[in-house]
Amino acid sequence: MKLSAALIEYINYISIHEGYSQKTIKSYSRELKSYIDYLSNNNISNVEDVTFEIISEYLYSINDSYASSSLNHIKTSIRTFHRFIDDRYNINNPASNIEVHKSLKSLPVYLTVDEINELMATFNDDDPKDLYHHAILETIYGMGLRVSECVNLKLNEVNLDTKIIRVKGKGSKIRMIPVPDGSISLMKKYLNIRSIWLKSSSSNKPYFFINHLSKRLNTVYVERLIDRTVTKTSIKKHVTPHKLRHSYATHLLEGGADLRTVQELLGHEDISTTEIYTHVEEERLKNIYMQCHPLAKKEKK
Repeated sequence: MKLSAALIEYINYISIHEGYSQKTIKSYSRELKSYIDYLSNNNISNVEDVTFEIISEYLYSINDSYASSSLNHIKTSIRTFHRFIDDRYNINNPASNIEVHKSLKSLPVYLTVDEINELMATFNDDDPKDLYHHAILETIYGMGLRVSECVNLKLNEVNLDTKIIRVKGKGSKIRMIPVPDGSISLMKKYLNIRSIWLKSSSSNKPYFFINHLSKRLNTVYVERLIDRTVTKTSIKKHVTPHKLRHSYATHLLEGGADLRTVQELLGHEDISTTEIYTHVEEERLKNIYMQCHPLAKKEKK
């Protein structure tokens, strides 16, 4: 994928979906254009050819030209740009290990269990189109998929009898993810609808998610679906497919899963990527300590 095309798509996305001010959008656009110009001057024009090393070289080249706060902003711009491309097209993110000063790090935005329930309750499963939409969001949240993994999911990768889906993640790595018991009935109902919608001449037969025209799902459709669905709820947070994935990880940790397990389920190659959720783990350990340790139970005098 051409870097220039990726930049246009990213700026269009944040302009429509992220609610940023024009000033912020111009700032992201300016910083990323300078970054892509540097890559172009080094004969790199495709997203797939960008490496951690070349990004590090770029940041080193501008280190003396900016204050630390501005450098951190540029790093954040580059990281979010590559994360967007990763989420949408499953292209390896070379910027995931670029360090940003801790003061600029923020906790991942996620929905509470009650908010997830409210979101899913907006669908009427007796309506085929609503059922289709419900199944899409349930798959992303219930199995913690990247939006690219959801739209590329194949029919033969889903086994509702064994309650396992096989997901091809970054670098074509395969991981097995359990299908929640609560999702089985919904997914089976969707498959019944799918069999009616599927045209014998369709080239999309291998894909799990197809619509009433037998067309396969795409990422833009999922993003717009979430935007529309959230407006029917009382949820005030800005919700994206990736934030449903954040919610999946957070709820697993709140329920007692450990970071290594969550790392495997999310398909993170490096545990450091999963460590954005350590705040949940720390809070859980603190609560366990307060409930179980005899000193924690002692009344203060």
